[in-house]
Amino acid sequence: MSRALRGLAALAVASAAALGALSGAAGQEPLRDRWSAAEAEVLAGMQLQSAGPPRPDPSNAYEQRAEAAALGRSLFNDTRLSRNGRVSCASCHAADRQFQDGLAVAEGLGTGKRRTMPVMGAAQAPFLFWDGRKDSLWSQALGPLEDPAEHGDNRVRLVQVLKAHYANEYAGAFGPMPVLESLPPHASPLGDAAERAAWEALPEPTREAVNRVFAHMGKALAAYQRQVRWGEARFDRYVRATLDGDGRGQQELSPQEVRGLRLFLGKAQCVTCHNGPLLTDQSFHNTGVPPLRPDTPDRGRADGVHRLLRDEFNCLGRYSDAAPAACGELRFVPVDDPAQLGAFRTPGLRNVAERAPYMHAGQFASLQEVVSHYVKAPGAAVGHSELARPGERHPHRQAIRLSAVEIQEVAAFLRTLTGPVDQPR
Repeated sequence: MSRALRGLAALAVASAAALGALSGAAGQEPLRDRWSAAEAEVLAGMQLQSAGPPRPDPSNAYEQRAEAAALGRSLFNDTRLSRNGRVSCASCHAADRQFQDGLAVAEGLGTGKRRTMPVMGAAQAPFLFWDGRKDSLWSQALGPLEDPAEHGDNRVRLVQVLKAHYANEYAGAFGPMPVLESLPPHASPLGDAAERAAWEALPEPTREAVNRVFAHMGKALAAYQRQVRWGEARFDRYVRATLDGDGRGQQELSPQEVRGLRLFLGKAQCVTCHNGPLLTDQSFHNTGVPPLRPDTPDRGRADGVHRLLRDEFNCLGRYSDAAPAACGELRFVPVDDPAQLGAFRTPGLRNVAERAPYMHAGQFASLQEVVSHYVKAPGAAVGHSELARPGERHPHRQAIRLSAVEIQEVAAFLRTLTGPVDQPR
């Protein structure tokens, strides 16, 4: 079936479900909450089940291999992949903390400048990190390994650790590891002056082989992380009951939470950016969030897009498994768009109540503070906020006007998005 026909079929199903939401199904308790056909269609698209499996990543030919995922899980939890031997991926992406760390900004070997994002849903994002400087889950996994504030390691030592402890697992996933003899203990194109000099002194074929193994580390990590997914929330059960005409099932949400949902879809304007099954448009927006450091405000996507294009591990790079035609999002990414200045990636809202503090540097402690920020709509420290301010004429938006009670209702609804985290055993 063509993509167009699949889209029409999905629309027909959603429309049929929407019509069912207008009246209770035969033999069931009448619906407590009534929704218009248009509203029900939006709700149908917000169900977790409509997300389907993570989209295939053409740049990672190994993402479906069980051997790669098993290796990735081991690497994810291995503190030897850090300069001090005490930091692993799981240090900031802890399974018992929603695969994040609960801190305002990440803490590894040093202190970062942005909030840790959760692993779930990352495989379905076209761009990763708050500024979108990576375009695949495997490429994203490589960044922290050499970041001085995170793992703080260097490329050659990381490959040596892999060779010493995971040679058999690597061979099972990617084939035999290159010989790679006579490597210096530390070398990387991103390291300190001595590490960069050591990297430049390596023969080009050696650098290529190290980079290939390093890229495979990222692809193994991605194969594991793509298996970590959101689980169904009360919200999903409410939507299913609504579309099935099941009034009893609508009791999954309280009247206060339903009022918050109506605000979310309506006057609060949340659904403008937080839509679809993961509740994100996967885009970048400047919403006037106050900077962590007022003297040097974070430029966000404006800098991230240039880092993305320079990245040797992007979709068009030599370590990608994708044909250039499959890298459309990278090939046509907007550059030097004024709207990108001070813009950050829209985070998904699933399990958001479990992930305080909020925004790209943990600027707000509670969901109520987040919603209040959108009502106040302050100007941006850098770039221009997309939010309409009270009393201001805006070409595309109206000011968000919510009472204190309504702010609480939106926050109450957001708490219904919490569900289990499904991860491989």
